[in-house]
Amino acid sequence: MAQRNWTREELIVALNLYCKIPFNESRASHPLVIEYAKLLGRSPSAMNLKIGNLGRFDPLLQARGITGLVNGSKLDEIVWNEFMTNPEALTYESELILAKLRRTKIETMWNISIGDLPQGVEKERIIRQRVNQRFFRDAVIAAYHGTCCVSGVSNTSLIEACHISPWIDDVKNRTNPRNGLCLNSFFHKAFDNWLFTITPDFVIDIKQELIDSVDDDSFRNYLIKISGRNMYMPEKFAPDVYLLKEHYIKYSKL
Repeated sequence: MAQRNWTREELIVALNLYCKIPFNESRASHPLVIEYAKLLGRSPSAMNLKIGNLGRFDPLLQARGITGLVNGSKLDEIVWNEFMTNPEALTYESELILAKLRRTKIETMWNISIGDLPQGVEKERIIRQRVNQRFFRDAVIAAYHGTCCVSGVSNTSLIEACHISPWIDDVKNRTNPRNGLCLNSFFHKAFDNWLFTITPDFVIDIKQELIDSVDDDSFRNYLIKISGRNMYMPEKFAPDVYLLKEHYIKYSKL
């Protein structure tokens, strides 16, 4: 039987999956690999191989000597570059494709209550925003294996996906996993309030103002100890150095 080439739509779905599961957990037996493969009429093995094909474009995996599977197509690279160039658009497109394959509405698939939403363009904007926010969270947490890159905490109830460049200001990078840090709730709030940052060299920098505000000696000493230490790096989607630099510059001025 002749091999069936992957279409652009199928590759967008595969890239969606690549973002949502840790790379080293991707295997033919993974529940999401099985589910996505079935939606596309592909075998789980073929879907898992395609995850490997896409992995070869991730610079962080390359830097660790993990080159993925090299026998992909040129279209793989085109779709990857499209996502990295305009992640906000391709994210929502991928979720629309999944909703179509599942024969449901996107708001149903993501369990978004629309009873109190306005009609028309505003309703579409709100649904898109909520879908993309959840995708971003899933992608960032998967990249970091659900572990805070500062504290090492991996309790799922405490872990959050933090935007380096704020959601409200940077439309282009709203769903870009490289615009994300996996942080516990304390460090997320501190980052958003310019009380700590990650330098472009991936070093933790905590403001003296935050350290001095802590009454507990052990916690204050902990903050002193980790300031200047390297962050825990994700498995894939390394934080964008340019975006870190922008945050660091503003942090340094405040």
